[in-house]
Amino acid sequence: MNARRIAIVGAESTGKSWLTQALTSVMRMRGQTVHSVDEVLRSWCDREGRTPQPHEQAGIAHTQAQAVEQAPPGWVISDTTPLMTAVYSHMLFADESLYPMALAHQALYDHTLITGLDLPWVADGLQRDGPHVRGPVDTLVRQALERAGISYRVIYGQGHQRLNNALLALGLPGEDDAARLNRENAQFAINQGRTVWQCNECSDPECEHKLFTGLLAQRST
Repeated sequence: MNARRIAIVGAESTGKSWLTQALTSVMRMRGQTVHSVDEVLRSWCDREGRTPQPHEQAGIAHTQAQAVEQAPPGWVISDTTPLMTAVYSHMLFADESLYPMALAHQALYDHTLITGLDLPWVADGLQRDGPHVRGPVDTLVRQALERAGISYRVIYGQGHQRLNNALLALGLPGEDDAARLNRENAQFAINQGRTVWQCNECSDPECEHKLFTGLLAQRST
């Protein structure tokens, strides 16, 4: 089976990582083979303790692309793509040189989802510049995709509604309440006492971390 690729792009603090994790969880529960690709910029900033300089942007973009292109067969869900590096290079450094590479890579995806601006902005250390940049970034992403003739869907909604809207945009069935509770309980069982919940980028007040905390409280009473 060849890879079927999903790109999740959008401005900062719009729940890209949460949506990547949630889609991966749902699709695996449905028996799909799914590989999620983390944002390379985040690990780069954590390692270097700073944000990249202009001459370092291309390397980050190429590393992100390689991680997707080398993923095993099945569904591949990428938390951002080189397009976001190109957009920030354009906006921060007036450098538009990464667009050709980024858009050629973007054309490899079967689906491009843009996370909407309807979530509250949340600070996140080095990587976030402030709520004032979200509108311009969103505009640049859409303009780049439209120039290249790449179709996209914008995903809005809070919590489970946002996830369901993404599933429907991919042509997949949404989750009803019973399926949602089954998935959350299964994920709770996987994480309880064995792994630490990682949700560094989530800006959604109805995120799964909050839901799992509620489950813990219920089970302790």
